[in-house]
Formats: sequence, structure tokens, C-alpha cells
Amino acid sequence: MRRITKVEVHNDYLVELRFDDGTEGTVDLSHLAGRGVFASWHDYPKFRDVRIGETGDLRWQDGVDLCPDALYLKVTGKSPEEAFPVLTSTSPYA
Repeated sequence: MRRITKVEVHNDYLVELRFDDGTEGTVDLSHLAGRGVFASWHDYPKFRDVRIGETGDLRWQDGVDLCPDALYLKVTGKSPEEAFPVLTSTSPYA
């Protein structure tokens, strides 16, 4: 599991991220704003009030959080199997 180590919010719901392996990139979250659990993001100052949670995820005051692994895949453009090779190994106990 990857951990986010830095987040910086830019205009138009863009977040610049750095991960624990040094990977950096920007993710556009505008498609989520105002939809379902992300309804509070219509209040842009609430969106900007993001922090890094203790597990390396992104968290907002209203209880919304985003998985660092999903964001890592967005930043890198990799498939889950490419980003996390352990997913392709087979267990001897399966």
C-alpha cells in the first residue's frame, strides 16, 4: 500500500500529490465535486481543507476520504498488477 506524503490543492479541484516512493503527480477530482458523498465539495473552501490521514489517505472534515492506492494508479497510469506486483503472484495455499 502506498502512502501520500504531501498534498497541495490547486484551482479547479486539482490535487498535487507525492507518495512514499517519491512518485509525484496531479489528479483532477472535479468529476466528483457535488456528487453523492462529495456534495460538500461544491463549497470549494471545504474541498481545499484536505489533510493526509494517518494511513496516508486524503481526508476531509466531513468524513470523506480517498484511498492512496487508487490515487497512485491515477497518477502513474498503471494497472493494479503493474503498480502492485504482489497481486500477480499466486499463493501456494490457494
